[in-house]
Amino acid sequence: MHMPFGSRQTNRDGNDLAFTDPLTGLGNHRRFFDRVERLIRDRADDPAPFAIGILDLDGFKPINDLFGYQAGDEILTQIAMRLRASMDSQSSVCRIGADEFAVLCPMVFSEEAAIEKARTLIEILSAPYDVGDRTARLSASAGCSLFYSQDETTEILLNKAETALYHAKRSGRGQVVVYTREMEEAARRLTHIEQALRRAVSAGEVEPHFQPIVDLTTRRIIGFETLARWTDPDIGPVSPAVFIPIAEERGIIGPLSQLVLRKAVEAAKAWPADLFLSFNLSPSQLVDNNTGKDILAMLERTGFDPLRLEIEITETGLMSDPTSAGRIIDDLRQHGIRIALDDFGTGQSSLGRLREFPFSKLKIDRSFVSSMLDDMPSQHIIRAILAMCEGLGIEVVAEGIEEEEQAACLLQFGCLSGQGYLFGKAADAATTLVIVREAMRTVLLPAAN
Repeated sequence: MHMPFGSRQTNRDGNDLAFTDPLTGLGNHRRFFDRVERLIRDRADDPAPFAIGILDLDGFKPINDLFGYQAGDEILTQIAMRLRASMDSQSSVCRIGADEFAVLCPMVFSEEAAIEKARTLIEILSAPYDVGDRTARLSASAGCSLFYSQDETTEILLNKAETALYHAKRSGRGQVVVYTREMEEAARRLTHIEQALRRAVSAGEVEPHFQPIVDLTTRRIIGFETLARWTDPDIGPVSPAVFIPIAEERGIIGPLSQLVLRKAVEAAKAWPADLFLSFNLSPSQLVDNNTGKDILAMLERTGFDPLRLEIEITETGLMSDPTSAGRIIDDLRQHGIRIALDDFGTGQSSLGRLREFPFSKLKIDRSFVSSMLDDMPSQHIIRAILAMCEGLGIEVVAEGIEEEEQAACLLQFGCLSGQGYLFGKAADAATTLVIVREAMRTVLLPAAN
């Protein structure tokens, strides 16, 4: 018998196997694509609006790590059941990725209605999940787009929803964003920066700059923190606050970090042996099992003493995958590399993390230092941190010191190390070497630049 074009083998229920997600029984990415295309064709003569949304589970990987993949699959099955039950007779839901679900809402005609629908679904997903004798909680972010004209294809609608989802996830957990034209322009600029950054990393054009860390008693330089700096020939100087998140999100952070670390240790080899080099790891690097091996291999190739290297991680990075972070920390510490907890007091971790992870140093976030002269709570927090670290045997560095009064107050409280514009801004390798040699001659660092 002649089979119609596009027909495929089906199961006993008549559902096309090639269009079905085997775990949840929902339609897959191909099914969703097919349904949207059919709706666009149905509305060819009267292009009434409709909405699509992409739901992305926030922090699903730690759920897998904590409960196991079998439990993760069970949670995904429960999610599918909840979403299917929440659909009206016109709407549908498909699983389009490992932890992504797409919804098609033919009767949602406005941005306001799309936001309301997405928030309802997020609320439904936030209820606890039974995993054996335990319960798990998670949240989701949503990006939505609306169909307005025949010029919009299924692929365009999905790309717009993905762009909106990207903005939602950058805004925090559990957020809903509907696509706007401004996002398209922002996305185009981000893509332009991403492409330029990839070229710059390949060409070795991202440079390390170094900010001095000083002994607050003597004002002598005791080390430098490495900060990445990049100037593109066409774009001009690009702030790390812009290109570092892009590097993390687009998978460039590994080679970027390797490039900057290699250049940093090469520069630091020319410093006196008693000066340490501090280097930041991003949250995404703390879930990459190759991070520790890459750092150790770099040190071996360059001949840099691991005892002079200090790795800084943030509380947020630590919390993204504590198990993976713990393995990386242990691996580095076994080779003499010290670990510092950066931006303390601003992240998600608990004080228990200081007991669980063997930190050598803790850095007081600049937000406390900048307000300490006028804000008594900030002073009390700094005092408490210093007292706690003294009891735990952890060194403390205060960040963002810009005034002599701040330095004097911190020293009075018992903080022995600090960094900030008072002692010098980040400088390139050549300038830093001049600063180091001058400091060796004069012993004491000038009070301000």
